[in-house]
Amino acid sequence: MTIQQVLLLLLLWMWLPHPCHTEMLFRRTPDLRPKSFGGRALGNDGKAIHRQKRGWMWNQFFLLEEYTGSDYQYVGKLHSDQDKGDGSLKYILSGDGAGTLFIIDEKTGDIHATRRIDREEKAFYTLRAQAINRRTLRPVEPESEFVIKIHDINDNEPTFPEEIYTASVPEMSVVGTSVVQVTATDADDPSYGNSARIIYSILQGQPYFSVEPETGIIRTALPNMNRENREQYQVVIQAKDMGGQMGGLSGTTTVNITLTDVNDNPPRFPQSTVHLRIPESSPVGTAIGSVKATDADIGKNAEVEYRIVDGDGTDMFDIVTQKDTQEGIITVRKPLDYETRRLYTLKVEAENTHVDPRFYYLGPFKDTTIVKISVEDVDEPPVFSRSSYLFEVHEDIELGTIIGTVMARDPDSASSPIRFSLDRHTDLDRIFNIHSGNGSIYTSKPLDREISQWHNLSVIAAEINNPKDTTRVPVYVRILDVNDNAPQFAVFYDTFVCENARAGQLIQTISAVDKDDPLGGQKFFFSLAAVNPNFTVQDNEDNTARILTRRNGFSRHEISTYLLPVVISDNDYPIQSSTGTLTIRVCACDSRGNMQSCSAEALLLPAGLSTGALVAILLCIIILLVIVVLFAALKRQRKKEPLILSKEDIRDNIVSYNDEGGGEEDTQAFDIGTLRNPAAIEDKKLRRDIIPEALFVPRRTPSAPDNTDVRDFINQRLKEHDTDPSAPPYDSLATYAYEGNDSIAESLSSLESGTTEGDQNYDYLREWGPRFNKLAEMYGGGESDKDTS
Repeated sequence: MTIQQVLLLLLLWMWLPHPCHTEMLFRRTPDLRPKSFGGRALGNDGKAIHRQKRGWMWNQFFLLEEYTGSDYQYVGKLHSDQDKGDGSLKYILSGDGAGTLFIIDEKTGDIHATRRIDREEKAFYTLRAQAINRRTLRPVEPESEFVIKIHDINDNEPTFPEEIYTASVPEMSVVGTSVVQVTATDADDPSYGNSARIIYSILQGQPYFSVEPETGIIRTALPNMNRENREQYQVVIQAKDMGGQMGGLSGTTTVNITLTDVNDNPPRFPQSTVHLRIPESSPVGTAIGSVKATDADIGKNAEVEYRIVDGDGTDMFDIVTQKDTQEGIITVRKPLDYETRRLYTLKVEAENTHVDPRFYYLGPFKDTTIVKISVEDVDEPPVFSRSSYLFEVHEDIELGTIIGTVMARDPDSASSPIRFSLDRHTDLDRIFNIHSGNGSIYTSKPLDREISQWHNLSVIAAEINNPKDTTRVPVYVRILDVNDNAPQFAVFYDTFVCENARAGQLIQTISAVDKDDPLGGQKFFFSLAAVNPNFTVQDNEDNTARILTRRNGFSRHEISTYLLPVVISDNDYPIQSSTGTLTIRVCACDSRGNMQSCSAEALLLPAGLSTGALVAILLCIIILLVIVVLFAALKRQRKKEPLILSKEDIRDNIVSYNDEGGGEEDTQAFDIGTLRNPAAIEDKKLRRDIIPEALFVPRRTPSAPDNTDVRDFINQRLKEHDTDPSAPPYDSLATYAYEGNDSIAESLSSLESGTTEGDQNYDYLREWGPRFNKLAEMYGGGESDKDTS
């Protein structure tokens, strides 16, 4: 706060009437002691009532806010009539802020404020005061309440609830149109002085807007403000207290004002004439081009509706309004033909859909333009004389017969020859063909209505000069019926006659079918191919017939089956007929005519045994035979099983009795290194796997050269097996070194043939034929060499 403001506040405060503590000193309460009055009042008990005067009394104290002095601010003085000035009384203060904000001199009763007070925080304080005797501490005056009211000064500027306001007003509004109201608040006391009296003024935004000083309502100040010229305005409003006088405090706010659009601008075409082009081959609905009228307005005020109002092409073209782009799309309404017409002229109108009556004076809100459409020539495909063709032909026509002709032309001004062809995907069997020059369709295979009654063909027409541009037309060929099929039985009939049948008894009803379809419907006639003594046919004249018996009784033993030929004829031209044969079985029936059995073999079976029982018996016999065969096969297989089943019991030096090994060259049979390990020669011991008494003395043969390594290895292994309690019995296994008893053919082993090879004669091998010549040369080589020498 400046010095000028402080001086002004002091000046105002001096001119205003202020009740103060001096006033309180002169106002006294009556004495507490009783005084006599001219009259006495009597109580209920008849005693006189004495009125007592109060010793003190005071009203409000007033205190100026925002005190800036260095000393405590003096509030006022409390004084009692009982105070003689000798210091015998003590003043006590209590209540709001007592002892902290407000202090009292207990001897004099002077009240001071200890700090600066803000009225906006608290406008008044309620306190209580009492005077007591220092010596007795007894009150000399009753406790009394008083109020200290804070006087306001202008220390708060006006403030707006929002720093920036947003508002809008329609364009072209009249002067004085209300835009928005802004309101500022002042924290000062509105009931005291002009500290809270606010006046509004406009600092920025003139001459377009104004503000009412008392209310803060912002209004338009210029007529016909056009959004198309300027849309946004920024207005600054000031709020000043003290009634707007000099020295008042102020605050400001900003108001952003937007002019909203109204329909005050008509649509206008930028060009008076528009030229468009389109090929004559464009299909219906094709978009040719677009026209657009500009409108300075926005939103719905700029929406335009387009229409064709005049011209020589109103029936050939349409115009559609595109809402999102506000364009008029011109489309083809009917097929175009360059040879018929090459230029069309349209008059297109654009009009606003939402018109504001207030702005009718600005002119009509519509505009027109001329649209010229040029049709361009294109090479058009051939045009058929019809959209589709239907030909009917009988199925018995000869090959090569023409069934119909299709016609097409070139619509262009320069007519070109046409070439016709069939789409083979519609005639996979190649039943038809077409003449490429004149479009005549003829048959290339026989027709059969019963196979296919309709043929759907597709004929292609193309210009010879431009074969890529083609046209297709559907051709429907209906095959008419000819009576070329004979009737036949409708179903396969399983017919029987009972042995006890009577003459004239019905045994079967037959019917027929025919693949043909005559116009008058089917009519069949039934008869027998020859007179039959057993059966006859009776025509029912409704395309059915009955098979009747001609005699009594039939026997399965004599004849079990009868064949009855039946002739079936139709009534169409030419008449077709066929012979169907009925197979009639002779069966045994009950009294009601129900079939029981038809086979002659059934008579030979026992009376009480049915066919199902016989089948069951045969199945049981076959199952028993299969079980016996399986049992015998299992028994034989058990006898041939080896005694040793586990592979772990067979050692590397024990083989079957008919396996002699492969010698030292056979590295796959055993590890030859094992034979190289020397072992000590031990005495011979009896072997557990050979019965001693069963051994025969072998025939002595010249011994081979001694090999100690092999002999030691064999002796060692024999010793191990002789002492092995788990060795296998002799009749199943033997060591590979044991070959059994001598045979007449003597030993075939190569272990002892080294010394006797030269003593043997192998000449007999040459007598065995050419297959043994090589073997004879190997063993008889010495003599042959001598012969050659």
